[in-house]
Amino acid sequence: MTALAAKLSEVEPAYRPSDDEPFMNERQLAYFRSKLLAWKEDILRESKGTVVNLKAETENHPDLVDRASSESDRALELRTRDRQRKLISKIDEALRRIDDGSYGYCEETGEPISLGRLEARPTATLSVEAQERHERRERVHRDD
Repeated sequence: MTALAAKLSEVEPAYRPSDDEPFMNERQLAYFRSKLLAWKEDILRESKGTVVNLKAETENHPDLVDRASSESDRALELRTRDRQRKLISKIDEALRRIDDGSYGYCEETGEPISLGRLEARPTATLSVEAQERHERRERVHRDD
């Protein structure tokens, strides 16, 4: 069992939010809070491993190809960690929205974000429709 699955089973074993219950009730909020916290914990655990690997990888490679390969691997690892750092910020923001009662509602329209979307992307701040509009506007402005 992964750390994420173990954390979620602490909330309620095999619980899955459904459309048959009131939107963003206590069980759903606890479920998403647990999911977000477990995700953040996994990312932080991975990043600690990265620091250890980067410290261990400080040897000087006499062969230029080995050195280039090592540098390329290090750069990829650092880019991945940077993306995960940004993701942690989004996770923290989602946790704040749970605390202030705005989690699960579209920032643009105020309408509920579908449970399926939140399940797939717990940090979502826009409904599918609002996200599509946003992406269309970005494409139009990018083409200018």
